[in-house]
Formats: sequence, structure tokens, C-alpha cells
Amino acid sequence: MNPEGILVELRQLSPQNEITKDEIMGILKKYASIISVYDLMMATEYIRKDGEFIHAQYREKYLEIYIKYFILRMKEVLGNDDYDKQSVIDKDSFDESFHLLERTFEKERMSSSSDDKLPLIYVITSLYTTFILEEPIHPVGSEFPGNQKVEERNGKYLCPVKDNQKDNENAICHLCLAEQTPDI
Repeated sequence: MNPEGILVELRQLSPQNEITKDEIMGILKKYASIISVYDLMMATEYIRKDGEFIHAQYREKYLEIYIKYFILRMKEVLGNDDYDKQSVIDKDSFDESFHLLERTFEKERMSSSSDDKLPLIYVITSLYTTFILEEPIHPVGSEFPGNQKVEERNGKYLCPVKDNQKDNENAICHLCLAEQTPDI
């Protein structure tokens, strides 16, 4: 099974009037099942290497979040049967996500080897977090420079750096359901 096939299968859902979480999860689980322990180790190594350029004060927190919430989510995806299977996702947001997911997939593919599953992991994690868990891509408590954190207030997820990425067409932040923290 070709990892890029996930985008084709997801796009095939788009003509439907409604898309359920169960339809999305079926595809996510199918592709998460081709990610081996070796693939997870390679992705973890890539994240660690990428983290070398982050200020030492934030590096360990960055690594913990990315490894736990991006890489290790594959096991969670495979084992999660505890979601409202008939719940309908936000179709407009789903349809709008394709260009971003394709760019993200291609960008990650270009910076890794051809057998690397990191691009697939990014796509699965982003869609799972946004459409199944209905949570921000960076989890609550994720810290950014200036001791600013992703937080939840009155049932809304707020991110202190969301607006910083609005001009970056490749930022996965465009898919994230968090809003800009208003007092920043």
C-alpha cells in the first residue's frame, strides 16, 4: 500500500454530502496499520534532529510534545474505537484541508527518504486530532517562546502563535481548530 494513497482515499469522500468520523477513521486506521515500529523510530529520530535547532529552554518540551502527540498517536489511532462513529465532521474544513495536506505531505517527503513514513504520520495525526478528537494539533499546554501556551478557555482552544502563521501557506496551523489567543 502506497502512503500517498491516503490522500486519494480521503479525497474520494469529498463528493459526499456528509462525512462521518467512522469513514475518516476507517482510512486513518488502514494507513496507520502500515506504519511499523521501525518507521516510528525513524520519525522520532527525525524529530529529535529537527529539535536540535530549538532553544535549549524549549527543546525537551518540544520533543516530548512532538513525540507523544505526533509520533505515538499511531497506536492511539489503531486502538481508538471510542468515538461517535455516526458524528458528521465539518465538511467545509475537511475539503479545504486537501491543498494543505498535499503540500505538507510533499514537503515532508522532500526532506526525508522515499521509504520514510513521517509524511503519512503527519497527515494521520493532523486529521485524527482535528476531525476525530476535535482538539488543536498542538495539545493544550504546548509552550512557545515567551512562555506562551496553547490553552482552553470556556470550551475554546486558543493558540498564542496562530496568527503568526497566517501568511505561511505550508503551516499545518491552517487546519488546526484553535483560535488566536485574543489578548496577545
